Amino acid sequence: MFKNSALFRLHLIVFLWGFTAILGKLIHANANVLVFYRMAFAAFFLFIFIRFYKKESIKVSKKLFIQLSIIGGFMAFHWLCFFYSIKVSNVSIALSCLSLSTLFASILEPIIFKRKVDIIEVIMGIVIVLCMGMIFKTEFQYKEGIFYGILTALFGTIFSVFNGKIFGKTSSGNIIFYEIFSGLLILTIFYMVTGQIFQMNEISGRDLALIIILASIFTAFPMLESVNLMKYISPFTLILTVNLEPVYGIILAFFIFGASEEMSPIFYVASLIMILAIVVNGVLKSRKNAAVKKVPH
Repeated sequence: MFKNSALFRLHLIVFLWGFTAILGKLIHANANVLVFYRMAFAAFFLFIFIRFYKKESIKVSKKLFIQLSIIGGFMAFHWLCFFYSIKVSNVSIALSCLSLSTLFASILEPIIFKRKVDIIEVIMGIVIVLCMGMIFKTEFQYKEGIFYGILTALFGTIFSVFNGKIFGKTSSGNIIFYEIFSGLLILTIFYMVTGQIFQMNEISGRDLALIIILASIFTAFPMLESVNLMKYISPFTLILTVNLEPVYGIILAFFIFGASEEMSPIFYVASLIMILAIVVNGVLKSRKNAAVKKVPH
């Protein structure tokens, strides 16, 4: 019963993540303003939750704070590139590019965790690159969106890989809070240096309301819930289900926005192949890990 409930909650948060892209298109504010306020409100909601609801300490060591700040910077630019990709192209392009995370992970994980290169990951990565090449060729009018979509996948992968290195050093709530808070600080400094800080007041009441919803229901809640679900489901199930985010998002975008999200048949074929490659990669890795565990040591 608990497992079925956990699986339902897991699909719910993946659905919420998929809807994040929809909100990104519905919000008229530019990507810089959107991400700034999203991180500000998300950090605020997380602080209230941790200190006053959970009544936990948010103290961390200086070394850990620096590590979380660096990771938070990658998170900030991941979100920035993601929403910029949506603004200059559409939801479908931005979400399909996330599949490149598998390729980037196959390169970065062996370096960061000092393990051997997995040939299966490399092959799946090549398949995904070929599919992205097909999309780029047929949807060339969205070349800028594809470029920022690729950066989205790269920054997101770096964020995820380094996040794995510091997991367990403090509470999950603290990790998420400090990453978002420090990401906000880094963005603020970046905007001050580039002069974009003066654009932060260029936001309507409608957009502000949508961003508050985005920061609470679609950011803080699913991030905390995904951590809690690790008690009931395997990391493999979590990762595999999270890969459905582009599927949910692309389908929702098609029905909500109609013609502006309608892509060529090649786009949908290539996207399906990429998603299947990710699923196959996950299944093969799961079987490999299970086989390793059976070997006596």
